[in-house]
Amino acid sequence: MQSLLSRPVVVYDGDCPFCRKQVKRLKARDPGEYFEYCPRQQDGLVARFPKLAAGDFNSGMRLVHLDGEVSVGADAIYHIARRLRTYKYFAWLYRVPVAKQIARAAYAWIAAHRMKLGA
Repeated sequence: MQSLLSRPVVVYDGDCPFCRKQVKRLKARDPGEYFEYCPRQQDGLVARFPKLAAGDFNSGMRLVHLDGEVSVGADAIYHIARRLRTYKYFAWLYRVPVAKQIARAAYAWIAAHRMKLGA
């Protein structure tokens, strides 16, 4: 199946100040615009990516891959980090089982408290 995407898409909570700040940081480290960035509130987003309809967006950001598959939360961060020069040397840590569990737990805590963190 041929991909309809020209680049992976980072989907984030556009109503969350903390999330917007982190996306701004990602964009600054993505000078080649490897990723497209879309707030989850964007009109037509679920029509464009039907797999997003099944998710609880409070559990974290999404990364829609070129093949249409979706990574969530810390898993999405891992895939993003692999592509950005600033972070790619740390991405290998996510492949260590204990580190992956810690990253997922930390991400879940941040996602649950993101509105307070951005204030």
